[in-house]
Amino acid sequence: MSLDVYLNAPKAMPGDPAGPRIFVRRNGSTEEITRAEWDELHPGREPVVFISDEVGDSCQVFSANITHNLGEMAKAAGLYEALWRPEEIGIEYARDLIAPLAVGLETLVDDPEQFRALNPPNGWGDYEGLVRFVVGYLSACVQDPDATVSVWR
Repeated sequence: MSLDVYLNAPKAMPGDPAGPRIFVRRNGSTEEITRAEWDELHPGREPVVFISDEVGDSCQVFSANITHNLGEMAKAAGLYEALWRPEEIGIEYARDLIAPLAVGLETLVDDPEQFRALNPPNGWGDYEGLVRFVVGYLSACVQDPDATVSVWR
């Protein structure tokens, strides 16, 4: 099981990714990689690619997912509600997430050993993965503050 987060902008923005996209699983989350990265990791193999044909009034400007195994670590850093239950704390737009994600990220990086101790025993997900997830999500929120937030859990 995983948490999927999405930011949707009212309309397509210049520079939005177009064409085939490649996604891989790494440390309990799904990450997009470039074709060059794929070729370096898997020489001579063709990737499965995702091509979106969505048409509508909004476009997805960010998506990411992370394993539910990191929920306890997120709770300890004060991030759980912002990540897993944003609608319950009044978060509707990316701009609403900037402060809670920044504070939670600071908490995570201020005491890495405390949070590494909460790494899931099954090895699916880890402290470094949660930090990368929050950094990426925060960056996307800063880049597109008017995007709407949605989650699937």
